[in-house]
Amino acid sequence: MAGEQSIRNLEPSALWNHFADLNSIPRASKKEAGAVAFVKKFGASLGLETVEDRGGNVIIRKPASPGMEARPVVILQGHLDMVHQKNAGTDFNFDTDGIRSVVDGDWVRAEGTTLGADNGIGVAAIMAILESKDLVHPPLEALFTVDEETGMSGALNLEAGLLQGKIMLNLDSEEEDELTIGCAGGLDSFSEASYATMPSPVQSRAFEIVVKGLKGGHSGIDIHLGRANANKVLTRLLYDGLTEYGMHLARFSGGNLRNAIPREAAAMVVVPNTMEAVWRSHLDGLIQSIVEEYAWIEPDMKVAVLPCSVPDTVLSAADQTRILQALYAIPNGVFRMSPSVPGLVETSNNLAKVEIGEGVFSTQCLMRSALDSGIRDIAQAVRAVLELAHAQVDQRGGYPGWAPNPDSPIVRLLVGVYEGLFSATPKVAACHAGLECGIIGKQYPGLDMVSLGPTIRHPHSPDEKVNIQSVANFWKYLVTTLSKI
Repeated sequence: MAGEQSIRNLEPSALWNHFADLNSIPRASKKEAGAVAFVKKFGASLGLETVEDRGGNVIIRKPASPGMEARPVVILQGHLDMVHQKNAGTDFNFDTDGIRSVVDGDWVRAEGTTLGADNGIGVAAIMAILESKDLVHPPLEALFTVDEETGMSGALNLEAGLLQGKIMLNLDSEEEDELTIGCAGGLDSFSEASYATMPSPVQSRAFEIVVKGLKGGHSGIDIHLGRANANKVLTRLLYDGLTEYGMHLARFSGGNLRNAIPREAAAMVVVPNTMEAVWRSHLDGLIQSIVEEYAWIEPDMKVAVLPCSVPDTVLSAADQTRILQALYAIPNGVFRMSPSVPGLVETSNNLAKVEIGEGVFSTQCLMRSALDSGIRDIAQAVRAVLELAHAQVDQRGGYPGWAPNPDSPIVRLLVGVYEGLFSATPKVAACHAGLECGIIGKQYPGLDMVSLGPTIRHPHSPDEKVNIQSVANFWKYLVTTLSKI
């Protein structure tokens, strides 16, 4: 295992060096000012036309190689922001620290945090192409968008009339041998409700219940894998205590990003002294059964029950019942599989964030579907549950899906190039993740689009890693394709 210097020694060196440079800049969604300034300075240093649009996106134009001037303009697109997640106990400040990348066998990963390969590798590849003096390519427009991970506001606010390209290569896919030609649309759901409190019962003890060690992951790409959602696991652990053991809920906090499956959640509860022993016995049995239930998919799941100081107040009996019933009933995970595309998730929901404290109960969900009707269906299901719990529900930030076109000219070209380079046929598929292609395609009708990228595992989690050989293959595939457009 080695550090950043080894990252910079990997091939293709130009790509990996740009990735290391980019990863030195904090670039959380909605906090990409440093990354925006970085790519603008980069474009200007090359003497290339560089503009920032009203949405905060950056466009850099590079003329065609000699003899390629008459070829169609190609847009190379990636997003500058990354998901910021770290393991509990990792000393890291995402607002100030650069990602600490390491080589780990055949992979590059980060030390206790997300790596930013999603979409830093794509951005770095575009930068290497812009910088190159010997690659053969048509006229290029590099489009670096912002805020992809928390709402796609960069793509949604992309100015019309700025791009001349007729073909777009989105470099945000995560399987080296797969071309993505369609994706799901999405919608955010926010809810909030007030609740009444009462004094903590006398002669009682308080405990913090902590769920941790889950894999988490991307709420689109990984949603079908059956991984545990920490918010849902914690709700199961609390639910029986309400009615059977006189338990009182004081606080609940779980998840932190809309598009990441929650890995950790914690709650504070108060239990009467007379019920403590029987409640602990029941809880220990329930913990064991849930750990066993998820043993194959979540081998590192841990649940801690820690004594703590008794809080001054807890939720009222009526309010804690309706709130925990709502959390139990909110649909989470796969809602419907596609009947027309085997193995493809059509509609899903991620119960991404739950907060209970200071008299307020709030949730955030990210719902996805390949169909507009599917989005409406899952949105109404989530709304119905939360409104029964007296919550105000605000569903917004919707973005369109991207309808597949397997017969598009750029897809056919990419399939042929892949077969020629690697003596294999790439998979051509739609995905359940949200890509910016649908949004950009709506703003620029007629774009012939496809998404490709290297092999990335566990995006949106601290286990994120990118395969080194796949990056080399992706680079070769990309530059060869550009030479043939």
